[in-house]
Amino acid sequence: MGFMHTLLAAIVIAFLFATALFFLALKKKDNSIADEAWGLSFILVAWGTLVLSGSYNPRQIMACVLILIWGLRLSVRITLRNRGKGEDIRYRKWREEWGRSFVIRSYLQVFLLQAALMLCNITPVLFINTYDTGTIGWLDAAAVLLWAAGFGCESLADWQLDRFIKNPANRGRIMDQGLWHYSRHPNYFGEVTMWWAIYVLALSVPWGWISVIGPLTITYLILFVSGVPMTERFMQNIPGFEEYKRKTSIFVPWFPKKV
Repeated sequence: MGFMHTLLAAIVIAFLFATALFFLALKKKDNSIADEAWGLSFILVAWGTLVLSGSYNPRQIMACVLILIWGLRLSVRITLRNRGKGEDIRYRKWREEWGRSFVIRSYLQVFLLQAALMLCNITPVLFINTYDTGTIGWLDAAAVLLWAAGFGCESLADWQLDRFIKNPANRGRIMDQGLWHYSRHPNYFGEVTMWWAIYVLALSVPWGWISVIGPLTITYLILFVSGVPMTERFMQNIPGFEEYKRKTSIFVPWFPKKV
């Protein structure tokens, strides 16, 4: 199966899943399901294209297992976080602003847009599932170690943040403990690190270097669109944020500056 066939299969899977989610969201009147199912969409595309490839080489299994671990943790965490809270404030705001066009704009600008971004992001896995030769080497080991470091960083940062938020004594305070003492967004740093690690896996397959669009997409989105900028806008209203901002690295964990 050539890459265009793999890509077409991925597009069909992503389109069908996004459309099903859209109708479920209409029924529930809650577009937050788009966030909850974000990780699951990667799992479906990764394993769906693997099955269609029919080869099941070690690197392919490795890449898909990493996607499975990441995607399940992310979807479970977001689902548990959203439980009982109703629709996310972003979607409630759009529901009000978009008025009569809310339904079509939700389909296009939430569900199909996320599907398109996911397809860009998962490009390295599509190359692996298409061209993998099955030979494992030192570069693959380095990629797995890098992925593990990113996964550990994101998971630990999320756990620390969740504990901090659950403590009533921390209400109205800046989270500057643990990994958050060294980076204002250690969870996002871990996320980006994992996707660059998946790209390193793809470097061992023919034309794998072209899949750099994957990590570049997620890096751009997190640094300039939906990750860091949105979180920073929320944090700026918390007392002490300006001092925290002056002394703490915005992304890559590093020792705080003396101010």
